[in-house]
Amino acid sequence: MEQRSLFENEENQPLASRLRPRNLDEFVGQTHLIGEGKILRKLIEEDKISSLIFWGPPGVGKTTLASIIANKTHSAFINFSAVTSGIKEIKTVMMQAEEARKIGQKTIVFVDEIHRFNKAQQDAFLPFVEKGSIILIGATTENPSFEVNGALLSRCKVFVLQGLKTEDLIMLLKRAVADERGFGTQKVNITDEQLEIIAKFANGDARNALATLEMIVLNGNVGSDGEITVTDETMEQCISKKSLLYDKNGEEHYNIISALHKSMRNSDPDAAVYWLARMLEAGEDPLYVARRVTRFASEDVGLADPHALEIAVAAYQACHFIGMPECSVHLTEAVIYMSLAPKSNALYMAYENAKRDAIKELAEPVPLVIRNAPTKLMKELNYGKGYQYAHDTQEKLTNMQCLPDSLLGKEYYCPTEQGLESKYKAKLEQIKNWKKSH
Repeated sequence: MEQRSLFENEENQPLASRLRPRNLDEFVGQTHLIGEGKILRKLIEEDKISSLIFWGPPGVGKTTLASIIANKTHSAFINFSAVTSGIKEIKTVMMQAEEARKIGQKTIVFVDEIHRFNKAQQDAFLPFVEKGSIILIGATTENPSFEVNGALLSRCKVFVLQGLKTEDLIMLLKRAVADERGFGTQKVNITDEQLEIIAKFANGDARNALATLEMIVLNGNVGSDGEITVTDETMEQCISKKSLLYDKNGEEHYNIISALHKSMRNSDPDAAVYWLARMLEAGEDPLYVARRVTRFASEDVGLADPHALEIAVAAYQACHFIGMPECSVHLTEAVIYMSLAPKSNALYMAYENAKRDAIKELAEPVPLVIRNAPTKLMKELNYGKGYQYAHDTQEKLTNMQCLPDSLLGKEYYCPTEQGLESKYKAKLEQIKNWKKSH
């Protein structure tokens, strides 16, 4: 639980903290939520806020919005941390909030990174949210559908915040240079082009943008008159590598692997290589990517190009042998091959359709004719009776029934005309026609 010191010196705070918006008019971005006439703005201005959850990437204003809501609604504001707040602390504060409610005082409890709270901690909030003792505002970078208890989630309205646009960040950076809470009391020479570079580097994260600006200005060249000039050399030193938005265990992990898979499926090698680079440069395990590409080779290409599976397995082995960064080129080869290969999901559909029947017909007995008969008793019970050995025939085919009676005539594999699969389709039709005539 956060408490502010009376002796806290604002000048020593990071730039992002000093410039934290005090009202909605100073807030940058999220116009889909707090633009004129939008639902969240109306709720705040009309003081009709109920418990809610802000879901979005880092540095987009989740904590700031909660603070603005508290100021606007004249509520007590309590900031909880998943790391330092146990169930005992939560219950103590909840009881204080309940007493405050009885005398007409609202309490907003802000829980940053609510996905880090365990089930017991989240459950401790539930009765007080239900009674209206508190207005709970949770913030999370993870999908609340998976990370927040269902009972708590059902009592909260979820608002999705988006990464800030480059133009939003440029506006914010210009304000930081001009505002007295930022560098407004100093003379800072920084070009619009340099501000745009910082904005793009921040990747939608306002906190990152302001922290980068602060580092660049503090390392700028100081003239004899105290004037600070930001040079391109300083920029290059402070922006050594882009911080990519990617959590190997979180929502964005699954979003980007989905983007890679669907780009390959859509035969878009440029998009596929971009998403591949996004993962690898953010530190993803190349073997994970190689496993997903191997799955793709059979799920989305299959017998339209059987060579795809060989390429995928070879890429996996190459990644295992040499690792990053050298194996990036092997994954690129595999990803581009999959993107350009003819597409067929016939194998995937064959298994999925068969799986449904297999689950439904788990007790369906194997036809006697294709059962093995290693013992005398089994032979006496007609196991294997009438079995036809295909290799003994000229056509290497028999009309023997291999499916259970209830599934006779079922067709699971339905090949397409894509790539080599057209040949397999013709072969399958030939086999079926022979069996019908015999």
